[in-house]
Amino acid sequence: MSEILIPGGYDIDAAAERAGEALGNAAFIEKHAAPGRIGLCGGRDWINKLIRKAQSPLTEDGHRSLWSHAFIFSERRIDGHWWVIESDLDLRYKQIRLGVQENRVDRYYDAETFPNIAILDFDLSPEQVHKIQVAGLDLLSGLSSYSISELVGTLMAMHSRRLRRRSNLMAREGALYCSALVQHCYHAAGIEFLPGVPGKNIAPHDIDESPLPHRTHRIIRDLGVSTIRELGHTSKHWLSSALD
Repeated sequence: MSEILIPGGYDIDAAAERAGEALGNAAFIEKHAAPGRIGLCGGRDWINKLIRKAQSPLTEDGHRSLWSHAFIFSERRIDGHWWVIESDLDLRYKQIRLGVQENRVDRYYDAETFPNIAILDFDLSPEQVHKIQVAGLDLLSGLSSYSISELVGTLMAMHSRRLRRRSNLMAREGALYCSALVQHCYHAAGIEFLPGVPGKNIAPHDIDESPLPHRTHRIIRDLGVSTIRELGHTSKHWLSSALD
């Protein structure tokens, strides 16, 4: 795993300038993106904060998750940009968009809006990448919708091991939220992030914590917790680096 942590209290722009351009979201994505890889982000707006907080039962310490959204890198197009496939509840534009969509990844370049960002590499074979891309395009062509009800069902299941291993109680045909879409596409390549947990109960935090072998590259700017915990996390990171 490669990780960059900007400690709490630092100005993001100033810290990025001190540590080098590699801390910028755009440069980070350009360095680590590849077809089929998974992107995670943790946002600062109220919807993203709510999703991060709702995943607290899944975290080691019971605090909010670092992540609120998951997507799949599709390919770099003729326009020179990386495009991603995702299921999103997009309220940032004049026209509201719900469900599976294809977007340029540059929507995640803004470090103020998306302070936490990660790219996960499950060491896919070319055949697996192809299957994941095809599965994503099939969902896109079918205009699958974003399922708020399924998301609610997943949040309910987080509080019960029994419910986590059952089908989502609020599942809907033809509907997926973000991390369920990622699991759906990876299932086509024979990959289950948490064996025994149905795809429509998979949260962004689950993908990051999957026991399957993978490499994670990430920038963490917002732990979403008290300054004391930020200092503890920073000290642990520095100590690990010193020991290495």
